[in-house]
Amino acid sequence: MKIRYAAKTDVGMKRTHNEDYFSLIEDEQLFIIADGMGGHAMGEVASKLAADTLGEFYMRTKDEDATWPYKMDRQLSYVENRLVCGIKLANWRIYETATKDPRCKTMGTTMVSCLINGDKVYFAHVGDSRCYRLRGEDIKQMTRDHSLLEDYKEAKPDMSEEEQRNFPHKNVITRALGMRDTVQVDIKQEHIQPGDTFLLCCDGLSGMIEDKRIAEITRGCGGDLEKAVAELVDTANRNGGLDNITVILLTCDAAT
Repeated sequence: MKIRYAAKTDVGMKRTHNEDYFSLIEDEQLFIIADGMGGHAMGEVASKLAADTLGEFYMRTKDEDATWPYKMDRQLSYVENRLVCGIKLANWRIYETATKDPRCKTMGTTMVSCLINGDKVYFAHVGDSRCYRLRGEDIKQMTRDHSLLEDYKEAKPDMSEEEQRNFPHKNVITRALGMRDTVQVDIKQEHIQPGDTFLLCCDGLSGMIEDKRIAEITRGCGGDLEKAVAELVDTANRNGGLDNITVILLTCDAAT
């Protein structure tokens, strides 16, 4: 697959500093967004630590099989185990730092990652940062938010869109890196079709723009990914910009 990508992060209209962090590991075709949280700007420490730890893990295990500090999940492939292991190490690094440094006590971060391997794409995430697939005219959310709202929707499948919009705790997440010494990482894979575009974002984007509009903006830029990420961020800001905004777009074309 031939991959084109673009990324942008912005502080938004209401925050004084940016606690998001994104990373692109080109050699591994691995794309990462982390959305940090914590008092006194510790969120930005957690998000950078998460992405850096995952990147370091991949570089360290590049030419040999990873030495697993965690039990290998026989239901997952080697590629999946490697990605999950790296994210679990990131969780441990944040948790360990928070327990040793009182300033970092409340820090944590969400994370969403997208890995291209041959004709397959792998999505791994913790929290409510998302990955979407744009294929033709359709947009599909590939990750499930780890949030109270999603838990409530499972308990009440007939919940209306209005009830979802007015749900009082919709921004409360139920899973994040750094909250405990271990973490459950959700991972899935699917085959890529030439022309597929994948969008990674934090809730500063998805919370400000409806999915349908995200697709319209992206398609309306005619394949210009730099223009698309800029327009997505600008639209989120025009809609209020209540949080930091980070987005990565990548398009997979058939190799020539």
